[in-house]
Amino acid sequence: MTKPPASSAKCEMPKFRIVVDVGHTPDSYGALSARNDPEFGFNFRLGRLITAKLRDQGFAAARLLVTDGKARPSLFKRVSAANDGRADLLLSIHHDSVPDKLLETWEFDGAMSYFSDRFSGHSLFVSERNSHFATSLLLARMIGRQLKEQGLHYASQYTLPEMGRYRRQLLDRDFGVYRYDGLVVLSRTNSAAVLLEAGSIINRDEEMAMNSLERQELIAGAVAAAMGKFCEKW
Repeated sequence: MTKPPASSAKCEMPKFRIVVDVGHTPDSYGALSARNDPEFGFNFRLGRLITAKLRDQGFAAARLLVTDGKARPSLFKRVSAANDGRADLLLSIHHDSVPDKLLETWEFDGAMSYFSDRFSGHSLFVSERNSHFATSLLLARMIGRQLKEQGLHYASQYTLPEMGRYRRQLLDRDFGVYRYDGLVVLSRTNSAAVLLEAGSIINRDEEMAMNSLERQELIAGAVAAAMGKFCEKW
């Protein structure tokens, strides 16, 4: 039986349980970058840094969640881990690609590779099926605001018809927050939940930026700052 979510009148940093979920698994690694690097590696590096920044800021109960196995079973593993641990927040870390029909081909290291330099930027997703939707949306907006203040822009392509089944409703035009009800980690988690697509690794220039410690530090710092401001308000 799943435990109920933690109840707290306010956010106390040392006790606030943040689960930083590393998207995908080593077996089911997500997207391939323009230079054929698996998304999981990008997610792990950034997720680990975000967790460290949160702990440095005073969120002592923040923890990194890494799951194994195939794609769909791993989704339920991470939801169970967050719910059983009575998480106050699940933050799922990903890096973006585009639908196959929008990909172009190029040769990298002697191998046929795929890219799309047309789109770039981060995006944030929340689910109206989450029982803490309002809190999730508030936090997503705060993260989006911090990323914008660092000079980063959000990915606007999710509203375009050519995105097909990946097309999403834009909930916040200023900070790039989208609605995505079908994501298991957002809709079935008993706590507030936000998914961050940190950047587009199918874009050749942005892939290089996302591989840099400078960009990772920028994003991790923005997330930690947003969490600090969120905790002040809650």
